[in-house]
Amino acid sequence: MQYTTFRGENISQFAMGCMRLPVIDGDDSAIDQQAAAEMVAAAMAAGCNYYDTAWGYHGGNSEPVMGKILSAYPRDSYNLASKFPGYDPKNWDKVAEIFATQLTRCGVEYFDYYLVHNVCEQNIDAYLDDETYGIVPYLLAQKEAGRIRHLGFSAHATVETLERFLAKYGSDMEFAQLQLNYIDYEFQNDQAKMDLCTRYGLPIWVMEPMRGGSLAKATPEEEALLKACRPDESVAAWALRFLQSIPEVATVLCGSSSLEQLQENLAILSDPKPLSNAEREVLDGIVRQRMAGKIAPCTACKYCLDHCPLGINIPFMMELYNEHKFTGGGFIAPMAIDATPEGQRPGDCIGCGACATVCPQSIDIPGTLAEFAALLEK
Repeated sequence: MQYTTFRGENISQFAMGCMRLPVIDGDDSAIDQQAAAEMVAAAMAAGCNYYDTAWGYHGGNSEPVMGKILSAYPRDSYNLASKFPGYDPKNWDKVAEIFATQLTRCGVEYFDYYLVHNVCEQNIDAYLDDETYGIVPYLLAQKEAGRIRHLGFSAHATVETLERFLAKYGSDMEFAQLQLNYIDYEFQNDQAKMDLCTRYGLPIWVMEPMRGGSLAKATPEEEALLKACRPDESVAAWALRFLQSIPEVATVLCGSSSLEQLQENLAILSDPKPLSNAEREVLDGIVRQRMAGKIAPCTACKYCLDHCPLGINIPFMMELYNEHKFTGGGFIAPMAIDATPEGQRPGDCIGCGACATVCPQSIDIPGTLAEFAALLEK
């Protein structure tokens, strides 16, 4: 196992994510506890010492199941991470109640790592509102009391929203957990997010390294290109080798639904083989091909902004449209749209076309916004 030194401690560069544990009969809330225990045993034997769960994973059952499984091991042999579920507005005023419940669910007296979960456009105002909700101040008090050893945050936010969060709490945070993979590196502006976190001295924890498993698959043509470079590597290995090429990455959260998946990921991350520049170019070519024809070619030049009578943030809408269409759905775009003022959402476009007349990319902006609105309704 490879380790990263973090504040005088060693954390394994393979971390076991507990959002996609094996389940029974396809029921996400019914975790196969025996299979999950076998996976933890294999991870422990390989030297993994970081286990990441959360309030909402597996319908709320990930925390108690992982707490039960890990209770069989010495408490100082593993790091347990969980998160405050601020993605749900109903939770914003319940931080003390939820945190106490999480400790009980997991059967522990403290969390080694705890995160302000999913900082994003929808909840940034609540997270920054110390007077009404006091979420971060409460968590800092728990850290002072020894019930949290290390406090960080996870985010699917834009760079601008991250800047707002870090401007207030950057000195209080110890690590940042970002969605990072070879698709999102350009697609979600990951380098800019990492640069921002680095300015605050925050190492990067990686989530969604396989983008929900999609990067473990490839077309025959793509696989042939990859095999020509590395004949012995699997398609999935390329996603993890990409992350081994990024020096800011401290640990990678790998969610596995079977023992075989976990063992494959363990083997890859235990044997560093970062990509060369030439190999990165091959991967970049595959990404460009996947995106060709599937996304709006917006360059965020912002010429359109002064021409929208409703004040719709068109470049941001194009960014969300591309994310939603390329991913085939998901929660990121709907979450950001929910945080957008009414009257400035995709479905509010009146189709006047003033924006399109100044678009240097000749994008049919009204048509794209209409399509985006239809996709969101589905």
